[in-house]
This record gives sequence, C-alpha cells and structure tokens, in this order.
Amino acid sequence: MLEIKNLNASINDKKILKGLNISIKPGELHAIMGPNGSGKSTLANVLSGKEGYKISGELKYQGESLDEISIDERAQKGIFLAFQYPTEIPGVNTSNFLRTSLNKVRKAQGKKELDALSFLKIMKEKSNELGMDEKMLSRQLNVGFSGGEKKKNEILQMKILDPNLVILDETDSGLDIDALKIVADGVNSSRNKEKSFLVITHYQRLLNFIKPDFVHVLADGKIVKSGTKELAMELEKTGYKGIN
Repeated sequence: MLEIKNLNASINDKKILKGLNISIKPGELHAIMGPNGSGKSTLANVLSGKEGYKISGELKYQGESLDEISIDERAQKGIFLAFQYPTEIPGVNTSNFLRTSLNKVRKAQGKKELDALSFLKIMKEKSNELGMDEKMLSRQLNVGFSGGEKKKNEILQMKILDPNLVILDETDSGLDIDALKIVADGVNSSRNKEKSFLVITHYQRLLNFIKPDFVHVLADGKIVKSGTKELAMELEKTGYKGIN
C-alpha cells in the first residue's frame, strides 16, 4: 500500500525528515509515536501532498510514485488524512461538503455520482454508527463544534469516503475517554484486508482501543525503533529517553 525509502523533507531550509523508511501492506495498521518535533505531522503533511516541503527519496502508494501527484488527486486515489486540528469553514454546510467530496472521488474513479437521497441514506447510516447528532450535519463545517465533535466529523468523512490509506494525525489529542472510544470504534469498524492505516499519536492510550500490527518510534526525523503493541506499552512506562 505504502512504501517509503530514505525520505527526506525540509521546509524553509530546516531539515525535518532525515532518511525515513517504512513499508505498509494492505490490511495493516501501523502506529507512529514520538516526542514533539520529531517529524510526525510533517510525515502526514508530505503523504497528503501539502505544498511547501522540499522532498527527496522514494514515496510510493500502491506502486505509484507520489512525486507529481497533487493533493486532490491523492484524495481521489484513496489517500485520506484526518487532521490534528480540523479547520472551521464558515458558509459551507457539513452535509453538502461530504456529498461533494464523495461525488468528486466517485467521479474520478469512474463511478456514478450519488443523488441527494442516495447520499442522505449513506450519511445517516454512517453518522448513526458513530452516535452523531444529525443536527451537526446541517451546521457549517466544524464551526462551533467542540474538539470531540470535530474529530468525530473527521472519522465520519473517513467512513463515507472509504479510502484505501487512512492517515490519522494525532486524532486522539484533546479527546475525553468517551469521544476516544467513539473514534476508535469508527476506525476498528473500518478495518479490513484491503485498507491500511497509519496512526500518529503521542500516547499509548489510543492503542488500548485500536490494536496496531506494528509500532514505530520516530525521533529526529527517522524511525529509530519498531516493534509490536508491546513497544507502545514500554514507551508509556519509560518515555522516549534512551530511544535511539
């Protein structure tokens, strides 16, 4: 699904990623942990295609180089990023945003666009799975939403768009335990043999609910240690000191 070899990324002449390597197969869930400033969000930004980074190395998605593929094309090909800080967009209705996004992806994939009624059925089904108040879907996108509501909305987008590669950039930050469980349930119910996940987090607590196949420690721009979920539990006890 994703193959990264010797990835280097810098912005404004500041080198952030320094020879990062990771390989994710279909059906796998990988967690990346690391201290502040280690490059976790930069990795998410680079994968999604955010501009402004100078990049070198090999970055392949489903065997295809991502070098010249724009943000919207990556989304259409099935790459999804849930933001650490979802943006508020005044004037844009949440349900209209979701329908437009889904139809853009469907059109790019050669599928028929959904009419309003067909989409409404999907949206109600997915929002009910997450225990979301349907009134949220008629509001402006993320405007006035609590932190937990914004994160649930990100997971709703994921479930509706049904991407192949899901990147969660510290989706657990600022969530209480109830919201955390809802987000985790949304991820767990979406896991299958074809879909891959890259979960970026500071804390082991999310991994109590989302069981990773592999855990990686990112420090100073590169993966310095990899293991199974036991590695996350070790980090919870010892912290990142001594990891190199």
